[in-house]
Amino acid sequence: MRIGIDLGGTKIETLALDDEGVELGRHRSATPRGDYDGTIRTMVDHVALLETETGLRGSIGVGIPGAESRATSLIKNANSVWLIGKPLAADLAAALDRPVRLANDANCFALSEATDGAAAGAGTTFGVILGTGVGGGCVVGGRVLAGVNAIAGEWGHNPLPWPSDDERPGPACYCGQEGCIETYLSGPGFARDYDREGVVEPAEISRRAEAGEPAARAALARYCDRLARALATVINILDPEVIVLGGGMSNIAALYKQVPGRWGDYVFSDRVDTALRPAQYGDSSGARGAAWLWPAKI
Repeated sequence: MRIGIDLGGTKIETLALDDEGVELGRHRSATPRGDYDGTIRTMVDHVALLETETGLRGSIGVGIPGAESRATSLIKNANSVWLIGKPLAADLAAALDRPVRLANDANCFALSEATDGAAAGAGTTFGVILGTGVGGGCVVGGRVLAGVNAIAGEWGHNPLPWPSDDERPGPACYCGQEGCIETYLSGPGFARDYDREGVVEPAEISRRAEAGEPAARAALARYCDRLARALATVINILDPEVIVLGGGMSNIAALYKQVPGRWGDYVFSDRVDTALRPAQYGDSSGARGAAWLWPAKI
């Protein structure tokens, strides 16, 4: 049995899969924000519940909103800041008395969809999370491409490509730069582009665009063009067979027609055969991908 944990900023979801990928059980609870020890305890409690329910002992994979430093084995780049600088893998392994594998949550999302989801069978997959933040993960030949610095796929903290004059220098980003892709393509970024106060939810903006409201339609068109530009750079470098979208913004149906209709203007090719698809497993893909961090035979 494989157990996957999606350690998010607001929720922790843990599920168990059998060798065929069939779900055996699932638990979800609020993340103890700001409480590192409480976060460890919650994950341990979830695992204990699943193993009691199934009568099986599982391998443990964890998707985290950051990365584990190759130099120190401590957590870095996490927007769940109470994890930063902590030996999460070692502490959780000690608490569970078994090895633990960690990966960035976007990598787990991409691995889930490449294994048996929307990109099953594709040789190269780029998984995109468009939510409160913007992340990405690469899967090549069924394996996560993490990179020597453990940051492969972090396209959200590159500058928005081919910016217009009114897009320069761009909004300030928490990473310390300006004009990052995340500041434009996150849910809050889309909301601020429509309304400077950012009080209207993205789903409502999309609904207004469908109803024909000019301001909402213009905001959605800008968003689609920015997403097309940002993904064109991924296609130019990685040339994936499939790009899978996840996160709250991925529920906007217009993206799947408008973005491929625009990215040909930016991709360095006479045609673009990359497929753009919504995630098959939605917000469960993070935990599923964490479970798949372990091979079939353990």
